[in-house]
Amino acid sequence: MPSFAPETILTIGKLPITNTLLNTILVDIILIGGAFHIGKKITIMPDNFLQNMAEFIIETFYSLTESISQHVAPKIFPYFMTFFLYILFINWSALIPGVGSIGFFHEHELVPLFRGSTSDLNTTLGLALISAVATHSLSIQTIGIKEYLGRYFSLNPINLFIGILEIISELTKVVSLSFRLFGNIYAGEVVLVTVSSIFAFAFPLPFLLLEVIVGFVQALVFSMLTMSFMAILTTSHQKTH
Repeated sequence: MPSFAPETILTIGKLPITNTLLNTILVDIILIGGAFHIGKKITIMPDNFLQNMAEFIIETFYSLTESISQHVAPKIFPYFMTFFLYILFINWSALIPGVGSIGFFHEHELVPLFRGSTSDLNTTLGLALISAVATHSLSIQTIGIKEYLGRYFSLNPINLFIGILEIISELTKVVSLSFRLFGNIYAGEVVLVTVSSIFAFAFPLPFLLLEVIVGFVQALVFSMLTMSFMAILTTSHQKTH
């Protein structure tokens, strides 16, 4: 069964290079390379499959963002789309043949060179913290520091108590986002490893298809929750009264 902690492949100075970090670098190369490739071939009238597909995806998800966040959609959409694509590719990269199965043996145990990054709590916690920082930064930029602080601090004892509960809620959002993504992906990894070790070829295929769906759903859930949090915190209290 895969360990909770990622395995260290090598160490550069005091920096451990883990298999989940290598997987993250691989996905970064794919996404950045894909973006440059599509960017070089963009035309006013799309004549290639990649541009058509990219425009369809962007238009679909922008409409979704606009339906929820309305006037702040242009500010929120880049975060929403980035989180979705990044997490989706990380989740699906773990299903590539060889990822999780090609490596070296250490103390009679296989150490894979690559392992799905979202099966590492460090990665999901980092994503949740980035989501929280981006959400609150966007809130301050949109509604101003005075109204932002007014959500949490007040001279009114009742409002102050509500503000403290809001602060606790923001902390629990980070925990919820990170553990939800980690738990679902890690559980899927355990199921695939277990089934593949018992059965040879055909039987694991339905589980592999299920993980493709789970990877998509979890990427969408994380990005949509981030979008919802951003929409809430960028809405002025004055507009809600």
